[in-house]
Amino acid sequence: MGGLIYRKKCRICVSFCGSRHNTMRAVVVFAICLMAMAMATTPETFDERGIIINLNNGELCAISLQCKSSCCHRRSALDLARCAPRAAENEACSKKSLYGTYYYCTCEDGLKCEGDWSIGGSIVNTNFGTCVDPHN
Repeated sequence: MGGLIYRKKCRICVSFCGSRHNTMRAVVVFAICLMAMAMATTPETFDERGIIINLNNGELCAISLQCKSSCCHRRSALDLARCAPRAAENEACSKKSLYGTYYYCTCEDGLKCEGDWSIGGSIVNTNFGTCVDPHN
């Protein structure tokens, strides 16, 4: 039974391509060429700005994971969220949010957002504080 199915496929292939062996060889060569082109492409040859992820500051976002800065910021609940820079020392900051968007961005690396934390604040996104250097 398997031989009949194989023969039928080959007859179809022969009718379209003329030869069953040349078709497979052409597919393999085409696949190798595609892989070679993909491997030869370096990050410098294409725009590193993304459409869905790797977004620059100021671009519309839905969650912080999309932004290069890791902060998807909105001014109010009705505003559109945009990627924004993370908070520097002595600036207002938000603790980590369940929603992935912030009214104030999280602190830059090495800084800590010092402020009150509550479960209710996590739910309604009101856990705010100030960025401080934990080593001082």
